[in-house]
Order: sequence, then C-alpha cells, then structure tokens
Amino acid sequence: MELHITTDQVSQMAPDASAVKAGKKLAQTKFWLNLGHNEQAIWGECQGSGLYQVRMERATFTTQCSCPSRKLPCKHSLGLLFLAAATPEALPESEPLEWVSSWLKKRAAQQKRQETSTTKASQEPTEGKQKKSAEKRQEKIQQGIEQLDLWLNDLIRNGLGGLETQPASFWEQQAAQMVDAQASGLAARIRVLATIPNASKNWTTRLLAQLGKLALLTEAYQHQERFEPDAQENIRQLVGWSLKEAEVLEHGSHVTDDWLFLGQTRETIERGRTQRTWLRGTTTGHDTFVLQFSFAGTPFTEHYPLGTHQAAELVYWPGVVPQRALFAQRQGVGQPIQEQLPGVASIEDFLGGVARQLARHPWQEQFLCVIQNTLPIYEKESKRWYLRDRQGQALPLARTQDEHWKLLALSGGHAVDFAGEWNGETLLPLGVLVDHTYHLL
Repeated sequence: MELHITTDQVSQMAPDASAVKAGKKLAQTKFWLNLGHNEQAIWGECQGSGLYQVRMERATFTTQCSCPSRKLPCKHSLGLLFLAAATPEALPESEPLEWVSSWLKKRAAQQKRQETSTTKASQEPTEGKQKKSAEKRQEKIQQGIEQLDLWLNDLIRNGLGGLETQPASFWEQQAAQMVDAQASGLAARIRVLATIPNASKNWTTRLLAQLGKLALLTEAYQHQERFEPDAQENIRQLVGWSLKEAEVLEHGSHVTDDWLFLGQTRETIERGRTQRTWLRGTTTGHDTFVLQFSFAGTPFTEHYPLGTHQAAELVYWPGVVPQRALFAQRQGVGQPIQEQLPGVASIEDFLGGVARQLARHPWQEQFLCVIQNTLPIYEKESKRWYLRDRQGQALPLARTQDEHWKLLALSGGHAVDFAGEWNGETLLPLGVLVDHTYHLL
C-alpha cells in the first residue's frame, strides 16, 4: 500500500518552525534502522543520543516516540514522516515489529474503553445535583445578561465615537463580568469587540454590526421558547453552555461520508489556542469543522491527514446549521485529493449559500468556501489580493504575513479549484487543486 504522505501535511503537524527544521534534518536513511510500513502504521528506529522507537498510526496520523521530548510530535516523529514523504521507497511494506504491533493493540483497546465509558456517561441520570447546578447557573447567566443589556444600551446612547480612546480595561472589565456570570461565550464576543476600534477605516460600521449581533443573542436567549429545539441549542452554546462529547454522541446527528480534509486555521484565545480543521463530504456536501483547544502551550492531541479524503462517521453538535463535529469512527487510510473539488461554480453561488445559512443562524462567523475555476489576482494600486471567478466577480483575500505569492505561483496564471475560510469580509486560503494535486496553503 502506497504511503501518500506529503511534506505539507507533515509541516502542518509540527508544533513550531524549529521542530520542522529539526525533523527535516532527520529525514535521511542514515539516521534510521528497521524502517517499514503496512496498512495500519509506519515505523522506524532513529539513532540519536539513544535509539528511539518511532511509529505512526496511518488512519489517525497519531505518532508516538520513545524519546523524552515534551514536543508533540517530536523531531524524530517528524523526521520519520518527512522521510516517508520524500523517500517512500525507504519504508518497505512488511510485517510490523513487536513494539509496533503492541502499540496498535493498546490503541485499539483504549479506543474501545473510551467508547464504553462514553456510552456509560451518556446513560447517567441528569437529575439531582446536576439539575440544581444548572438552575443556579441559569440564574447567574440571566443576571449577567441583564447587566450586559444595560451596558449595550449605554454604548448606543452615548455613541460609538468615543470608544476609540477607551483603554483595553474598558472591554475586559465587561468580559470578566460575563465570565463571573458563567457566560463564557458572551465574554469571548466582547473581547472580539475590543479589537475593532481603529482597526480599519470603517471600524464604526463593523462595531455596530457586532454589537447588533450581541444584542440579538441576549434577546434570543431570554426568549428561547420562541425557537425550535435546534435553534435553542445554538443559542445556548453561543452564550456559553457546552455539551460534553458523550452528550453529542447521544443527541447529535451521525453522518457517514467520504470526507475531504481541506485545511486548518488557528486562532489565539485567552490562555491558549484553537485549531479548526475544515472538511467537506463528497456525497452529502456537508461543510464541517473539527474544533480543538490547546492551553498553556500544550500541543493539539489529534492530527488530521490534510489534503486527503477518508471515509469516516462524524457526529454533529446539535444546531439549525450543524457544522461542528467530532469523529466517531475513521475507516482506512486517507488517500490524496486528486479529483475536482465539489464546490460551486461562482462567487455569486457561494454568497447565496452564505445568505441562506445566515437567515437560519445569524451568528455564524466562519464559512467553508470551495469554488471551482478561480484565479488569484494582485491589484498593484491598492496592494490587495483577490480571488476572481469566471464571471469576473472577486472576493478580497485575507492579509497574511507571507501574502499569497505561493497561491499565484501554483496557479501559474490558470484557473484552479480553491478552498478557503470566509469570515464575512475576507477569504483565508486553505488549499488549491492544481493538475490533480491538492496543495495546502
């Protein structure tokens, strides 16, 4: 079985740039013994200050190394993967060594235990202490929302012009009050508000729109009985109520498909980072993201085979436009994306789909954008990048540190199938399909 691992995929897994550099140095056969692979895993022993046993489960991209490094994946794991990407013939297909087989068995047993414990947790009663705790929290959230509504009314009554001179503490104080009220979702939205004043020429328009969404959310939460159950779930989650994975597995919708792993975005949050992995179902057309959290510098625990497609069963968090999901089961090994991306033909079609989603879920912030036959364009006068479709319509690309020269070079001036994340204002590129090869951006 072919390995189908690319250097872009491996680089995306690395915790930082120094790990990428160290891993690439080890991507030479002279450092390795007992290299091999089968349909379940790849493995090898790396000769460093000691002889380290390195292995990766191919279905989940999970790595393990016997070295003491705190970085995950470590440089030895990255070195093995870079070697597999650059010189796949160095890892012959063979029977796994004992230390590889035992690791795979332990992982299978652990997954079975997790499934069992999740099932038991979903069957636990929700009465008693849990009910009382939920009632107390509801009272605190209600009090917090009443304070927030007063604050929002004062902002509008006094006008937005003076907000450009307000210190960061002006916003943080209100966010802290929402944290105290156990409404973490509202706190996060207030912290986003703090980044808008003076950030652009039209900052007052952007701020007013976000304030309106926040006011709409607090109003909706106080009148949840007006909404269908799925909409109520959306509103509760946006305010700060969260569902445990066991609850999602029990109440969420299960969808099995062949999923395209199109790319990832990362954001900095209070005390940590988030990582959003975007997928699209080839049969259902569902746009989906898997959300991960990292706090205090800890690495993300799961890695996904970006630029590939893989059969899997996903379970969605309840909502009117369900997008966030978790993996219930992944099947087989990811294969490289080579066929035309299942996207829309024009920007007009994409924005029409966005409008329909916003009509049902007005607080949705990110959208997966997949458009066929597009062209990246650099406008010299404004020094801005755009994505143009065959009808001549264009959307602005997000400003990034490296800009979008790689995207332009990959296109070669020709139309490409594009995947990106749309935030309502700009597109952040995730990847493009060029000559039956998907390139991560």
